[in-house]
Amino acid sequence: MTAFFQNFWYWLPFIGWQRGGMSYEWAWFTATILGILFIALPLMLAVAMIIYAERKLWAAFALRRGPNVVGPWGVLQSFADGLKVFLQETIVPSASNRGLFLIAPIITFTVALMAWAVIPFNSGAVLANINVGLLYILAISSLGVYGIIIAGWASNSKYPFFSAIRAASQMISYEVSIGFILICVVLWAKTFNMLGIVEAQKGHVLGFVNAFGLNPLLFPIAIMFLISAMAETARAPFDLTEAESELVAGYQTEYSSMAFALYWLGEYANVLLMCTLNAVLFWGGYLPPVDWAPLYMVPGVIWLFAKIWIFFFIFAWVKATVPRYRYDQLMRLGWKVFLPISLFWVFLVSGYLMWKGHFG
Repeated sequence: MTAFFQNFWYWLPFIGWQRGGMSYEWAWFTATILGILFIALPLMLAVAMIIYAERKLWAAFALRRGPNVVGPWGVLQSFADGLKVFLQETIVPSASNRGLFLIAPIITFTVALMAWAVIPFNSGAVLANINVGLLYILAISSLGVYGIIIAGWASNSKYPFFSAIRAASQMISYEVSIGFILICVVLWAKTFNMLGIVEAQKGHVLGFVNAFGLNPLLFPIAIMFLISAMAETARAPFDLTEAESELVAGYQTEYSSMAFALYWLGEYANVLLMCTLNAVLFWGGYLPPVDWAPLYMVPGVIWLFAKIWIFFFIFAWVKATVPRYRYDQLMRLGWKVFLPISLFWVFLVSGYLMWKGHFG
């Protein structure tokens, strides 16, 4: 896109087509801003629609109707909810740290968007095709907890503070396991580049299946990554940070209006990100399920969105049906089950790949 802005044509009345162009610096800047808008704006629309979709799924699981009043089939319910919180008054507790209280939801929302910069939507369709894309996602995702910790501390209230402590320990516990799981993926793909990881899955299983996830050595850690992603985003059954029976609403207790909405948007943007990472790292990303030429006629972004939807359905299914863990069960799963298994799997995968001469 940078080259387009360096060598574009424009039309003037009575003169005709004229060749224009920008310097490389301005062309790069314009292309980058447009790329960010092409990702951020559809993502915000997608967040509104998946909130509606999730409420419909929960209703179906419970044999209810779900949203069905605002707009056809209730599709405008999320926009009505957004308008409602926009019109509400922002209340800042008198005993809170006002500056940190207001900046905390901005941090959470911003960090939730930043990780999408390295997600490949199709072959070559990525905003920042950097060689360390996977490390970038790890770094950005670990920053999300700061918005929760700051909110809990700045609220100067008991329950939000308890929630912030829970969030910190929970995310650290499962990020360790996620790190070991991703090492296995990197060893097999031989790159940290997100496009490279997707391309490494082409014909990976039996010469025609485009997925790491169906590899017998990688399938167990693909399941572990899915469960860890639910814990990382504090989704049920791991939503101990906002357990309403214990902490009222957790770190969001003192928030209202758009500050609360930013947390809501950030949470669902993170859920979409984790669904996307499951699809990209283990299930072929924008590649079709099998390496068959006619399937490549379907745009890669369609395959990617279909896989994201499957994982989002799993997230909603689990939230609607699985009871919440106790906190000791949550910690035991992270430290006594996932951590030793993922560490062992690093040795298993690296040993197998060295035996097969994968790195030679």
